Amino acid sequence: MTGPRTHLVTGAGSGIGEVVTRRLHERGDRLVLLARNERRADDLAAAYPGADVLVADLAQPAGLDGLALPERLDSVVHAAGVVELGTVAELPTSAWIDQLVVNLVAPAVLTRLTLPALRAARGTVVLLNSGAGITAKPEWGAYAASKHGLRALADSLRAEEAGTGVRVTSVFPGRTATPMQEEVHRQEGKEYDAGAWVRAETVAELVLHVLDLPADAVVPEVLVQPR
Repeated sequence: MTGPRTHLVTGAGSGIGEVVTRRLHERGDRLVLLARNERRADDLAAAYPGADVLVADLAQPAGLDGLALPERLDSVVHAAGVVELGTVAELPTSAWIDQLVVNLVAPAVLTRLTLPALRAARGTVVLLNSGAGITAKPEWGAYAASKHGLRALADSLRAEEAGTGVRVTSVFPGRTATPMQEEVHRQEGKEYDAGAWVRAETVAELVLHVLDLPADAVVPEVLVQPR
């Protein structure tokens, strides 16, 4: 594929989303980035000159309806997410709601809003999932539920859009060296060693590979784990 393309990325300020955004910017592609508040928007605008930065709080997905979105998008990369660990017996209602809304409902709403632009470009939807979206472990119930739901969203969307040319890929990273992983270790009460986990750059390479696939192929799912 040649020439600059246009990508919408959530979670562009940290972790895998930040690396994907940086790589796309470096190669000259056009970027539409979502920031949760004006301060973050200013940071992203400074980091990625020329990017179109929109203020949108994924914790309030009803507000996404007012976004000024492009008429054509080559991809939407859903990289934003939140995690709060806890047992089913102890995790508060707010933690369930926060994770389900940010990790599942917001991607569903944003995808709905961007589908006309994706169809126009025969674009690609990439959903950054998690190993928790395949196997749920103790104290990961709420997060895993949101990620299992995200996998179901991807599967339904892929089938629904098969005739429009829109491709849908779920990426399932195992533990990855990101600020979120550092926070997970804090919640687990464990020492964090970034060198023990998959690099964010490694996962970003997979995402870029998916975005750059020739038009004759789709990768429905890809799983990457630490060695």
